[in-house]
Amino acid sequence: MFQTAPDILPGRWVRLRTLIVLRWAAIFGQISAIVVSTYVFSLQINIGLAAVAIGLAIIANLVSLTTFPKNARLNERQVTWMLLFDTLQLAFMVFLTGGLHNPFMVLIVAPVTVAATALSTRATVIVGSVAIAATTAVADFNIPLRTFTGAVVLMPDLFVFGIWVAVVTSIGFVGLYTRRVSSEMRSMSEALLATQMALSREQKLTDLGGVIAAAAHELGTPLATIKLAASELADELDDQTDLLEDATLIGQQADRCRDILQSMGRAGKDDMLMKSVPLVTLLEEAAEPHIDRGKVLEISVVSKLNDPSDEPIIERRPEIIHGLRNLIQNAVDFAMTTVWIEIDWTADEIKLRIIDDGRGYSPQVIGWIGDPFIRGKKPTQDKGQRREYKGMGLGLFIAKTLLERTGARLSFANGTEPYTGRPHPREKSGAIAQVVWPRITDGIELKPSEGGLGENILFG
Repeated sequence: MFQTAPDILPGRWVRLRTLIVLRWAAIFGQISAIVVSTYVFSLQINIGLAAVAIGLAIIANLVSLTTFPKNARLNERQVTWMLLFDTLQLAFMVFLTGGLHNPFMVLIVAPVTVAATALSTRATVIVGSVAIAATTAVADFNIPLRTFTGAVVLMPDLFVFGIWVAVVTSIGFVGLYTRRVSSEMRSMSEALLATQMALSREQKLTDLGGVIAAAAHELGTPLATIKLAASELADELDDQTDLLEDATLIGQQADRCRDILQSMGRAGKDDMLMKSVPLVTLLEEAAEPHIDRGKVLEISVVSKLNDPSDEPIIERRPEIIHGLRNLIQNAVDFAMTTVWIEIDWTADEIKLRIIDDGRGYSPQVIGWIGDPFIRGKKPTQDKGQRREYKGMGLGLFIAKTLLERTGARLSFANGTEPYTGRPHPREKSGAIAQVVWPRITDGIELKPSEGGLGENILFG
């Protein structure tokens, strides 16, 4: 089950407690730095103003603790204001202690890093711009550091300029770097959530099918008994018209129940099919939603040496069906006329290839297939061109993730090399998606000792 509570919705990712703990750490660090600077290095610091700056941070924390619940998560605007406050508070502390002559000036990068990790690009730019402006301001306007003898602690102007350049560059580089990494992690997290939702949906459908098959299996005998009893009553009530009609109606309704159960439970099939199916049947089930989409789907066994009686019996696992269905959907989306699904197996592995007669994968995309939300060139007007779209990013990521969970190895290629970008209708020249499973004891094949409910014989 997936949580949909408001505290995990997009825009409320940051816990207030996290920011409060970080601010307490900063407050403790500032107090420690002032104590060490005053009593160890004999530096003169305006204790009154420093106490005001630190007091503001303490008050802000206490207000946050009393105003919000302990488990509160903040939206983007609230987090932005908190980070701006921390940036300006740190800048004020640096202003009181020498400006860029204070080595702790580099800590102004911290709020920008937090913004880049948790907030949008716009909010990150705002926090970063304020940090750069504050750095520039304290470079020219600050209270110099003095020793108790009155000597001013200064660095050469060249060093001060170098520190300013280093801090500004760090704000930009660390913000951009962190933003890019966190964006990719967030995209991966969203894609994995979509994968889990797809798998959960497929699992529910499979479970529903199992329930239907079990119901058909268990109700077969009582329905047969009702049918038999109704028939015997009808034979004995030839001279009682009203009762004969009732007995006949009972028999008809029993027949109707039988027909419904046969339809829902896929009459004539073994209940074991709810658990395992031949490889070709599994592919037919995966391809079923795309049969009537205007493209020809051909499923064939490639090698004539394969013995049909040795066809692998595959577990009907939701991740296999959904993964293959996504690959077939992608092929149908871009095929011109035909999609080929080729099957082959040996004693060591099971292999299948999904081929279309479209344009194939472009060189800009093929190396990134399997990553969620592929970034490519701007979309063209040609509907047949493979480009950035849901199926090429999230869809194939879901398919790859689900199938790899079953032990499969996936590879993607084009039917013609070098890439021309031109379709060749009814020729296997488009995109090729290959899936290979090793035939091992704990693989995707059903173990001989496993079975279903047995033969589903209703009656009649």
